[in-house]
Amino acid sequence: MKEIIFNSIVETQSFAADFAKTVPMGTVIGLIGDLGTGKTTFSQGFAKGLGIKDKVISPTFKLVSVYEGKNPFYHIDCYRLESSFDFLNIGGEEFINSNESITLIEWAERIESLWSENWVFIYFNIVKDKADSRKIQISNLI
Repeated sequence: MKEIIFNSIVETQSFAADFAKTVPMGTVIGLIGDLGTGKTTFSQGFAKGLGIKDKVISPTFKLVSVYEGKNPFYHIDCYRLESSFDFLNIGGEEFINSNESITLIEWAERIESLWSENWVFIYFNIVKDKADSRKIQISNLI
């Protein structure tokens, strides 16, 4: 598992933009962490790295945002979902089984029963005693 500490939003977004350029189509990335740990900040940088020009915000209330770039980018927020069943009811299967897109799922732990061994997982934490710093841990690194 790779571990990285970022000391600012700019560092987080810059890393995410660079990381996005290495991610192949068909990849699902689960973002896991408490409120305010940097999941949406990471998503914004990631989208920029994919060439997405639209403003990326947390899709908490609409659950799924679809951004068009060279290929579709799905940004999903499972915070308001109670189970994997709820995810499947919103058409979630399409988002995690597409070879023509990249999918980022915030609050992926809410749909743990759907996880696949080939998903990438990124865990977000606030660095103790450094409110502006975040630690991420990436598993199943591409």
